[in-house]
Amino acid sequence: MNTPRPRLDPAVAEIRRSVRSLLERARADGTVASGDLVLVALSGGPDSLALAAATAFEAPKQDLRAGAVVVDHALQAGSEAVAGRASRQAAELGLDPVTVRRVTVGSDGGPEGAAREARHAALTEVAAATGSPLVLLGHTLDDQAETVLLGLLRGSGPDSLSGMEPLTARAAGPTYGRPLLGVRRHVTRQACAASGLVPWDDPQNTDPTYARVRVRTALMPVLERELGAGVPEALARTADQLREDAAALDHFAEEMAEDLAEHSEAGISLSVPELAANPPALRQRLVRLAVEGEFGVTLSRTQTLEVCRLVTDWRGQGPIDLPGVRAIRSGERVSFGAREPHPGG
Repeated sequence: MNTPRPRLDPAVAEIRRSVRSLLERARADGTVASGDLVLVALSGGPDSLALAAATAFEAPKQDLRAGAVVVDHALQAGSEAVAGRASRQAAELGLDPVTVRRVTVGSDGGPEGAAREARHAALTEVAAATGSPLVLLGHTLDDQAETVLLGLLRGSGPDSLSGMEPLTARAAGPTYGRPLLGVRRHVTRQACAASGLVPWDDPQNTDPTYARVRVRTALMPVLERELGAGVPEALARTADQLREDAAALDHFAEEMAEDLAEHSEAGISLSVPELAANPPALRQRLVRLAVEGEFGVTLSRTQTLEVCRLVTDWRGQGPIDLPGVRAIRSGERVSFGAREPHPGG
């Protein structure tokens, strides 16, 4: 008589399905191929720990290897012990190689931004050293909802409100994969419990100094209490829809850019009549696309709108100085050229 197999915990099953789906997508689009190493960015918290366990299970089924990167930000007492514990958990799950990287966090961009910059630099470095084309991050649906809400509160444009993408190809470094963007945060904790994994709870996740923590612990509960359950899911759906719209607009802008743009040794210029003939959303994208493609500079919405005034509200005003770039209207064209450094720095 066959002994029935124990029922797979629903939380574990959900996370494994999510990881499987993203790895299949990454294989289909050529991000990874058989034998490649997929790295998990592991903090030891419930999200990344559940992700690590699911990746250790799913990757070999797709002829992929699975490893982990543990980044020690050295921002809290005992961080080295936390990193060591996470690395041991990764090894016990069968992840190999497991790399611990201690980083120095600067001050530019605020504490969250500086920590993120240091973390991404470490992930890029380890991925290059191990030859990994894909690094998986443990962002959940709740993280996505918080990102959208923060963007909304800051008055950000649709690109920010589009939230995080499941797969993000980067100009330098590995592709980032986020398999858990459709998974609620409580599910990752349930999966850890069902798998006998004890996660680390980062005290910074409850520190109200951080705007994201205030959104998580104060604002989101009020929204759910006043508007009913399902607010995080609704915000995540909004991100999906805006991302689709943004991708379509970017596609049209890229197709049109060839007709509008003229390249020269000095930089690039765009046709004023053709810019003016397009809706504002496309016009702004064409400007941003031209500057980013030519100079590697990403303009803010405020900067983009100021440049667009050279098209729609020109009264003979002079050049506009942007980060490393100068925009000026001459006749029927808006030209962009590299801005000379200010004397003395």
